[in-house]
Amino acid sequence: MRILIIEDEVPAYSRLSKLIQEMAPLADIAEQLDSVAATRSWLAVNSVPDVVFMDIHLADGSAFDLMESVRLDCPIIFTTAYDQYAIDAFRVSSVDYLLKPVKREDLQRAFAKLKQFRDMFKTGSPQAVAAAPGSRQEYKKRFLIRFGEHIKTLNVEEISYFFSENRATFARNHDGRNLPVDYNLDALEAMLDPSRFFRINRQFLISLEAISEMKTYSKARVIVTLKPQATEQPVVSSERSAHFKQWLAGEL
Repeated sequence: MRILIIEDEVPAYSRLSKLIQEMAPLADIAEQLDSVAATRSWLAVNSVPDVVFMDIHLADGSAFDLMESVRLDCPIIFTTAYDQYAIDAFRVSSVDYLLKPVKREDLQRAFAKLKQFRDMFKTGSPQAVAAAPGSRQEYKKRFLIRFGEHIKTLNVEEISYFFSENRATFARNHDGRNLPVDYNLDALEAMLDPSRFFRINRQFLISLEAISEMKTYSKARVIVTLKPQATEQPVVSSERSAHFKQWLAGEL
C-alpha cells in the first residue's frame, strides 16, 4: 500500500507515520507534503497513491482548496484538530475523519474501512462493485500475533472468538489459548466474514462454530455457552438479539 501524507505539522506527521508503520509495516509512505502548492506539484509528476492522509488546514490553504483544483482518484482519510468540517469531508471521497491527536483505535477503524471500500474505489462506485460479474468482498484471512520480539501467524479458521478485556483485544483459538491482536472489535467486525462471525455485544465477536449451547434470557436476550468456554457466559445484547437469530438462520 502506497501512502501520501499531506500534513504541515511535524509532530502530527511524526505521530501518524509512526502509527501507520506499526499497524501496516509493509506500507510505503511515498511522501510527506505540507501545502496545497507542493501537493499539486507532486501529483503532477507522480502516480496517484493508494490512500491519502490529509490535514484540512495546510500551510497555504485548505484541503478543500486542493480538492477543487486536482482530481484524486483514491480514498482520502482526513486528519484535523477540528470537527466542524466532517460533513464537507465526506462529500469528497473520504473514508474517515480522524481528530488529532490521532488515536490508535481510530486509525485501526480507518484501515478497516479502507480495506472494505478498496474495491469500490478501484471501480469508481459502490454500485459498480455490486454489478461487477464475480465481484465479492475480500475478508481477513490471517493475523500477525506478536509476543515480545516473536511473531507468528494465526489463520482465521483457527479462531473461535474475539473478546475485549482491560482495553485489550484477544483472539481465543480452538485450543483455548488467548492471543493478543492489534485491532479492536469495531475494526475486526469490518474485516471478518459476517457469515462466520457475529458481534453479540460490546465484549464478544464470535464464530458460528464456537457456539456450544444457547438459552433464552430475560427480555428476549440469549445467553451463549462458547467453546472453548469463556470466563463468563456472554449474553447477546437486546439490540442485537433479533439480528443474531437471523444470523443463526443464515438470513443475513
